[in-house]
Amino acid sequence: MTLVFVMLAEVLIFVPSIAFFRLNYLIKKTEFAHLATLSLLASPDNMVSEELREELLFRVGARSVVLHGANSRLLILSENMPPAIDAEFDLANQSPLPLIEHAFMSLMVGPGRIIRIISPIENEPNSSLEVVIDEAPLIDAMYDYAWNIFWLSLIISTLTAILVYLTLHWLMVRPMRRLSESMIAFRRAPEDISTGLVPSGRRDEIGVAERELEIMQTRLRAALKQKQHLVALGTAVTKISHDLRNILSTSQIVSDSLSEVKDPKVQKVVPRLMTSIDRAIDLCTQTLKYGRADEQEPRKERFLLEPLVNEVKTSVGLKESNGIVWRNRIPAGLMLNADRDQFYRILLNLCRNAVQAMEEEGTIDIHALRAGSRTLIRICDSGPGLHAKAREHLFEPFSGSARAGGTGLGLSIARELIVAHGGEITLERTGSSGTIFCIELPD
Repeated sequence: MTLVFVMLAEVLIFVPSIAFFRLNYLIKKTEFAHLATLSLLASPDNMVSEELREELLFRVGARSVVLHGANSRLLILSENMPPAIDAEFDLANQSPLPLIEHAFMSLMVGPGRIIRIISPIENEPNSSLEVVIDEAPLIDAMYDYAWNIFWLSLIISTLTAILVYLTLHWLMVRPMRRLSESMIAFRRAPEDISTGLVPSGRRDEIGVAERELEIMQTRLRAALKQKQHLVALGTAVTKISHDLRNILSTSQIVSDSLSEVKDPKVQKVVPRLMTSIDRAIDLCTQTLKYGRADEQEPRKERFLLEPLVNEVKTSVGLKESNGIVWRNRIPAGLMLNADRDQFYRILLNLCRNAVQAMEEEGTIDIHALRAGSRTLIRICDSGPGLHAKAREHLFEPFSGSARAGGTGLGLSIARELIVAHGGEITLERTGSSGTIFCIELPD
């Protein structure tokens, strides 16, 4: 490509240069003729011998030389039999386009023409010189010049191409090869740290690509390592869920026996206990399903939201003696279209996080209102707020925990269930005055 581009540039340069080469050639011819004219004018009676006349014509390379004055025309040198003139050119007109046209016409017509050149004489505005020459030597000189330009252009373009190739190979091909080799090695063995790319520190686009690839490989290795831990954790959870389901089955049998006790206090507690055990057994059963990577599709139904919030209050373990005040501000007749069990888990996770954040005293307010075809539910607490790291990875498991030792699974599970319902959860506000989460749920 460099060869082609340089040769193309040389062609564009060659077109005007060959025209000006022809012009300079003709100007030199007229200058030699002018010198011969001056030498003849200095001789007695402007006469020279036949031998000297032929010598002068040969040295000038002309057939005849005529000096034009203001009102005179003087034949200075001439052959015995002047030839017929094929073309005439006036060197006073040095416009680029005519010069280019005349040069290529000379090359296309070929040798054999006799041309007349009319050139003004410097410092003599009323005088001019007329020189008749053969065009064949001019065409030969033009071809020699063209071949010299061609070979010089070929050498320059070859050297340029070699330098460009070596430069591109050093600055671009080698770094891109390092990038591609690192990608291939990372694909084959992502866990192998030795295949990682060390950025060269360049500031251009290739340097940016190197740094971004190194960051991506580091993060992917960390993600793969975390994935391995999650796989091991998932295996352990599966085993625990299997054994826990058996334990809960025994608890269910005991609960059934308790339901036959006539004590009013027992009769009041047993339904809640049985509901909790049923939910735990169902959760363990779903966990044991092979390849389970997400929650099951929500089974939507219309239900009252206020009683569900009261159930959540009981499940988070609030007692009358502690300093946390629970305020259920849900309108009495507000209906929600959602999976009741999944929404119970959403509220339970959010409210449990709020209770743990406030420790022993504070307030939890739960509001809900209709906004067009959507329901807005806000969980407000008066805790100390979320720290910067928790806000940065808010809904990421094992990264977005708001307290030391937490897993961050509560918010992650809540968001996953809300998204499955077609809704969204956002952190409206957090700070020293408390935290507000907003759930927006469509009908």
